[in-house]
Amino acid sequence: MKFPEISTACLLALLSFSAGKAENEDFQNFMRQVQLPYDGSEGIVWNVPVESSGEQLSPLEINPGGARFELHTVLSDPFKGYLLDTKYVGAYVPVAEVQIRTEDPYETIPRTRADRPFYVQITTNGMRNGADDPEASKKVKVLHHVQSYGIGGDGSGVDRTQAILHGQGYIESNGEHTLSYLVSSVPGADRSKIRGEERFSVYSLEDYQAPESHLDSLFVQIWPVADGQITGIEQGQLIKFEAPPINISVNDIYPSATIYAQVYQGDQNLGTEGAVVPGSSVVVNEAVPQSRILQLQEWDHVITGDGKWTLELLTSTPFGIDRLDWITFEVDRTISVNGSVTTVE
Repeated sequence: MKFPEISTACLLALLSFSAGKAENEDFQNFMRQVQLPYDGSEGIVWNVPVESSGEQLSPLEINPGGARFELHTVLSDPFKGYLLDTKYVGAYVPVAEVQIRTEDPYETIPRTRADRPFYVQITTNGMRNGADDPEASKKVKVLHHVQSYGIGGDGSGVDRTQAILHGQGYIESNGEHTLSYLVSSVPGADRSKIRGEERFSVYSLEDYQAPESHLDSLFVQIWPVADGQITGIEQGQLIKFEAPPINISVNDIYPSATIYAQVYQGDQNLGTEGAVVPGSSVVVNEAVPQSRILQLQEWDHVITGDGKWTLELLTSTPFGIDRLDWITFEVDRTISVNGSVTTVE
């Protein structure tokens, strides 16, 4: 049997936080090759040190039952180990790769918003279709798990063994297979506020030479839709002198999104471009949703005349610009002087 090339770069790309650990000088990386079948007392287990990226030949040739490759990284002080990824290689088991596409260009971990679609592409190769070919060479099993992070959760420390099996199926041909999802299936009562992940995993079938083995998997993070409010000024309020201080509060700002307030003259009209209120623009450079409270004062100079005005709270995300709240108000700063002049002759 052949000695396959193993790529640590591909394995490390699966989880961003794991890749960060593996590239840190305080961590040592190694690849474990487990020859199958393996029941804990038989078979061969071989560990070999690896760099954080690159390729090398497997330390052992592949048995008829195949082999499982595990990528580990270990922190020496304090001692703690992490399993980053696993791949299974067999004599006749198909090869599978999972990719997830969303409207968010963020490359580290696929992510999207609760109200947006996403697409899962599973590419399979090496599938056989002969009458005498083993069943494990003719199909692979696909599992779809969903898991909520809970209220305010950000995914840290999540126990993925508690994920819910949402669906499963089989792929029986080579090529690209695309699954489309209009919205997320992560559980939650308020569908706009769900936060969690959906994982798609591909497994080989169990047969007489090897157990069911993990071929590839990937998850997409689902983040809630933002909401916000403007306070300190009432709908239809008349401003005769200085504009009052206003408060802006925004919950669940999408990662790497921008929030800002703008004003324009006239009644509210969705899509109108106005003047940004000073101090209201905030870029959230975080990997998880954030909340912000802002107090804005001395914003009179963006109000340039009398009449009706609109104040809007907006957020700009990879999915477009959304209006979170708006207020219309009246401005009348005209000063009228009434008097009379008398003369004595």
